Formats: sequence, C-alpha cells, structure tokens
Amino acid sequence: MSWLVIGSALWLGLLTAVSPCPLATNIAAISFIGRQLGSARGVLLSGLLYTAGRVLAYVGLGIGIAAGIMVSDVLSRWLQQYLNEILGPVLILLGMVLLGMLGNGMSLNLIGHEKLHRQAEKHGAGLALPIGFLFALSFCPVSAGLFFGALIPLTLKNGGSFLLPLIYGIGTALPVIAFSFLIAFGGEYLGKAFNCLTVIERWVRRGAGILFIAVGIYYCLVHIYQIKLG
Repeated sequence: MSWLVIGSALWLGLLTAVSPCPLATNIAAISFIGRQLGSARGVLLSGLLYTAGRVLAYVGLGIGIAAGIMVSDVLSRWLQQYLNEILGPVLILLGMVLLGMLGNGMSLNLIGHEKLHRQAEKHGAGLALPIGFLFALSFCPVSAGLFFGALIPLTLKNGGSFLLPLIYGIGTALPVIAFSFLIAFGGEYLGKAFNCLTVIERWVRRGAGILFIAVGIYYCLVHIYQIKLG
C-alpha cells in the first residue's frame, strides 16, 4: 500500500473533521463533557476518549462493509472489474456535494444529539467514548459522501484492509484533539480559532470539490469512454 493511498485516507478524515456539521458537533460534545469536570486534565481525557470512540466507529464500520463485500465472490469480482468505472460518477457526485450543489438538506442521525448532551452533562468523561462512537455514526451529506463515496471505494481497491479506516478515523480526530487543548488551556481563543477554521474549511472544501469533479471526469473518460489521455 503506497504512502499516497495512506495520505489520501488521512486527508479525507481531515476534510470530514473540518466540515461544519462534524466540527460543530465535536466541539459541542467536548464542551458539554468538559464543563462538568472542572479541570484541564479532565477535558483532555474526555477529548481523547471521545476521539477513540470516533476512531472505533469508523474502523468497525469500514471493516464491516469491506468484509461483507469481499466475502461475496461474485460481488468482489464485479467490483474488481468495474470499480474504476463506478468511481468516476461517484467522485463527480461527491464533488457536487462538497460544493453545495447536492444534498444540503439531508442528514442521518442515529441518535438525538440533545439526549446525548444531557447524558454527557450528567455523567461527564464516563460517556465520552460511547458518545464519540455514536456521533461518528451521525452522518451529514459531506461526511457521508467522504466516507461511503471516497474512503470505502479506496479501501476496497486496496484489499479491504482495516488500515485505511483507521487512518481516516485518526484524521477526523486530529482537530478534536486540538480543540480539546484549546478548551482546556485557552478557552478565550476558542471562538477565534473556530472562526478561522471555518474560513479555511470553506476554501478547502471548495478546492476538494473541484478536484473530485476533475478526477471523476478523468476516470469517466479513461475507464468508461476508453479515451487515452497523456
């Protein structure tokens, strides 16, 4: 497995983490948990446990989907033959989602956030890991597109390894750890950091959307229409 593939999984995770919906959810969860603990150490512990929960969710979901597909000989052979052709349209659709052209009103919440917030306030760090796990399974259009539309095909193309979902999960966790430090040691800078990251995210998301559409068009031309480029 090349470093380019590993880097792509990490980049997809970072892109997921800084998207407005997951980022706001992560910060809110850590804030609610940390509010009850009254110590920087407790906030950092909550952030780490919450992060571990998210990583476990993505790894488990990724392995489950990949393994379920890989054990089916017919489906596995079909994907090996046609996956490159499928990727082109999928990447174009994903790029349109990132650019806000599709899916603005769709979301998938497996459990109510408000209910979890109340439980977090009551139990503190003890629920950080399961809350992280459950929040990871609450997909908005961007996170769903990046996970199901980009990471899962990338995982299947590389033998269904658990490594790529793991790297993706770590990528989604890095901003969470950074904001845990801000909450613990520099709460007054949190608003400024969030506003700055929001601006950066907007341009990163647009750039990624354009890139995905361009790569999708390339895949369509080469693998569907059999046009030799270069």
